Amino acid sequence: MPWRAMLVLLLAAATVAGVVALARRAERPDAATAFARGQAALRSGNYSAARNHLLAAVEADPADGRAQAELARAYLLLGEGVAAGGALDRAVAAGLPPARLHPWRAAALLLQDDADAALAEARRGGADPYARRVAARATAASGDRAGAAAMLATLVAAHPGDAGAWTDLARVRLELGDVGAASLAAARATALDPGDLAALTLRGEVVRRRNGLVAALPWFDAALRRDAYYVPALIERAATLGDLGRAGDSLADARKVLAARPGQPRALYLLAVIAARAGNGALAATLLDRAGDLGDVPGALLLGGALDQAVGRHEQAVARWRALVDRQPMNLVARRLLGAAQLRAGDAGGALATLRPVALRADADAYTLTLVARAFEARGERDWAATFLDRAARAPAAPAAPFGQDESATVLAGAVADAPGDPRAAVAAIRGMLEAGQGVAALTAAQRLAAAAPGAPAAWLLVGDVQAATRRPAVSLPAYLRAADLRFDRPAMLRLVEARLAGGDRRGAADTLALYLAQNPASTEARRMLANLQLGAGEAEAAVATLEGLRGDLGDRDARLLAQLAAAYTAAGDPVSALPYARAAVRLQPMSAAAADALGHALFDRGDTAAALPPLAKAAALAPRVGAIRWHQAQALADAGRTAEARVALAAALADPAFAERAAALRLRAAIAA
Repeated sequence: MPWRAMLVLLLAAATVAGVVALARRAERPDAATAFARGQAALRSGNYSAARNHLLAAVEADPADGRAQAELARAYLLLGEGVAAGGALDRAVAAGLPPARLHPWRAAALLLQDDADAALAEARRGGADPYARRVAARATAASGDRAGAAAMLATLVAAHPGDAGAWTDLARVRLELGDVGAASLAAARATALDPGDLAALTLRGEVVRRRNGLVAALPWFDAALRRDAYYVPALIERAATLGDLGRAGDSLADARKVLAARPGQPRALYLLAVIAARAGNGALAATLLDRAGDLGDVPGALLLGGALDQAVGRHEQAVARWRALVDRQPMNLVARRLLGAAQLRAGDAGGALATLRPVALRADADAYTLTLVARAFEARGERDWAATFLDRAARAPAAPAAPFGQDESATVLAGAVADAPGDPRAAVAAIRGMLEAGQGVAALTAAQRLAAAAPGAPAAWLLVGDVQAATRRPAVSLPAYLRAADLRFDRPAMLRLVEARLAGGDRRGAADTLALYLAQNPASTEARRMLANLQLGAGEAEAAVATLEGLRGDLGDRDARLLAQLAAAYTAAGDPVSALPYARAAVRLQPMSAAAADALGHALFDRGDTAAALPPLAKAAALAPRVGAIRWHQAQALADAGRTAEARVALAAALADPAFAERAAALRLRAAIAA
């Protein structure tokens, strides 16, 4: 190659190398530019971008203590305590005075779950507002939420413009159950600093509790518009979308969390829930194992136990569900699951101990009573087994009771004395009074608690429950309305609907259900209740549509749903379509009065009175005081010419105050008499 050509090639290569080097320098700003961009991103609420810019700044100048400190701040805002601690160490090594970093060091320790060290470090920060905030959060993490709330209330009184302090106060108030006060504090925080992602996310959590799932989404969206990879908002939005039945959107958010923070436990838990709902138990179990210890998430214990039980790991299921019952002793679903798992594992005595608080209630359900009977059988105590099987075959002897306590009223009163600022202890004590028959004292204490904590929905639910338990359902409505205004969740909705129905306000009950379903469209219980209201209003075809949609979600193994669907088809004038559902319900639950009644009623409407009489007689034997069941039996008996028996059935139907077809029954009685 001629030397001139080689020179041209060398010059060209050098030019290209120079261009590449310039491009790389253009891509990587100098330390000052990266630092300025990081601070701007922090101010705008894009914490992830701020972290990236500040990482570039410290890479360009590792000895810049200010940049290391700002990087630590970004990590703290993102909830990454270990990384924040490392950046603070480098800031000190670069010459930044350690005394200036006590509050941030405390926050980093708290994020690493070392509340004691965080509190000690925060106290070194003296009167610094951020140090006082961290001290309060550490106090709450140590179990003294009431003390933490008092500390933060003092802080916001002294620094009313501190948005972060208002956010911390809202969080502690929410954990204490004071949703009203939490809502006010969260609103104050977002008003003071609309770009604070923690405040926006917490506002979404408060709104979700107070108003519902759909209403919460705009707040999580607002946080994610500022920082698309802000993990707390992504987690909360993913959980909310999952509860709304939007599995695909929930999955996308959970994956985004794992992209930002690989191995994040709650994201893995949400993926496990999605997998379990899709029927992939093996994948769900794998994801839940990868999530590690999620003891602070009751749903993880519930799901983990179900997955263990499904593959025959009964001992593991027992361990998980026992932990859940220890945390939530009044969780009847968890008790039933634990009792069933103990029975399968061969621990009949443990099953009896677990199920005893439920089985001794007058309103105990048939499944629990059957489990107790099987446990007595396993111990060879057949007399007791027969007693509980007989109870399981009959309708409950009393309406559902809202309370149940394992501890005595004295023990519960002692718990209040130990934690005077914790409303949950007071709630348990009042429930104990009611269980002990101290109705007047319970109502007085409940009203006192509601006056002291007017923003706590649990207090108002308690007032309503005490009033309802003392047989004053209409009087309970204002208390339930107050509770629902603070937290419109499933318990508040169920109580409101029952109270309105008890007062004859069917339209109000329907409006309550409609409002709840608008926020919680996937709620199984609300859709069941809606179908019942539709049937009661004569809208049988609408009830069929509601129940068929529910069957599409739940499948064909729910005897209660199938019996409801059969009744709806019969009411809609299509007993032929009703019969397969009614027969399936009876096969699944032979001792169900509702299933037997649905079968008998469908057969009667189809014109087969002789075939209808046996299942209707069985339903009447199982639920002799249910007016609708006795009415169906009376019609069939009258059609068969068995007038004396028909009169008895009619009298039983008319004796039920909830019986809705009183006029038709009176006409039939008059026709029989004539």
